[in-house]
Amino acid sequence: MGLLLLSKPLPDLILYKSGTYFLLVPALVFQISVVLADIYSWEDAQGRIHYSDRPNEGSEKLDITPGYAYHVVEYVYDGDTILLDDGKKIRLLGINTPEVESSRKDGEPGGLEAKRWLTQKIQGRKVRLGLDAERKDRYHRHLAHLFTPEGLHLNLEMVSRGLATVNIHPPNLKYVDPLLKAQKSAEGERLGIWGEATYAPIAIAEIPSLGRRGWSRLVGKPIDIRPGRKFDRLIFSTNFNVRIPRKNLELFPALNTYLGKALEVRGWVSRRNKKYSVLIRHPSDLVERNE
Repeated sequence: MGLLLLSKPLPDLILYKSGTYFLLVPALVFQISVVLADIYSWEDAQGRIHYSDRPNEGSEKLDITPGYAYHVVEYVYDGDTILLDDGKKIRLLGINTPEVESSRKDGEPGGLEAKRWLTQKIQGRKVRLGLDAERKDRYHRHLAHLFTPEGLHLNLEMVSRGLATVNIHPPNLKYVDPLLKAQKSAEGERLGIWGEATYAPIAIAEIPSLGRRGWSRLVGKPIDIRPGRKFDRLIFSTNFNVRIPRKNLELFPALNTYLGKALEVRGWVSRRNKKYSVLIRHPSDLVERNE
């Protein structure tokens, strides 16, 4: 009989040897290091699934090759962008961190802290990529969730520490619920950027005096809805609106349910002809506030 060696636990599966049989136990998956035996599966008359290193009548040989690979991190650009040793530039999915200073842009509060934390965790070390619906963004960066060999979800961990905010780009919707839960906890404890005065909410009427670009939190009440060809807009005032792509509307409640409610709009303010707007792709960036 062959020998099956198991090593570090991962967040997906486990193959457990019991006597001459192998049992597949969901949710406790182990990384398979060395396999010196083939594994077979079959179903008995009672519908029970069996696993063994010996073929049985009607059994099928399982492919137990891990469905992922590890990559070494060559460089960390900032809290949400890294470079792998194979030359791939990776943008972390589902999150955004403040900018770090460069020749082309000013640094933002919290940006250096996010970069330092991520660098300490993964530079020169192995990570596993978790993919979603889209493989690349418009800048040709590869999109992924990052996991350490021990199973730590780095995107999620950065949100839980207040080093990153949740930034969902449909159709990439994996891990939305745990990310939002982690953000709510970090915000409640005023961790990281949630304790920074720079990112405190401001009234929409104060946008002209904002004095900076970047991710912001704006407070106001929508008074009207304006449908369009590519976007539906929530109108907050004569010079501010929120643009929601029509292709994403199915993710939102009916827009008229927002009317008259105090909302916090989270995103990047754009300006055109002395009018301001924020592009919102997911309802997590429209937060109802208690007055």
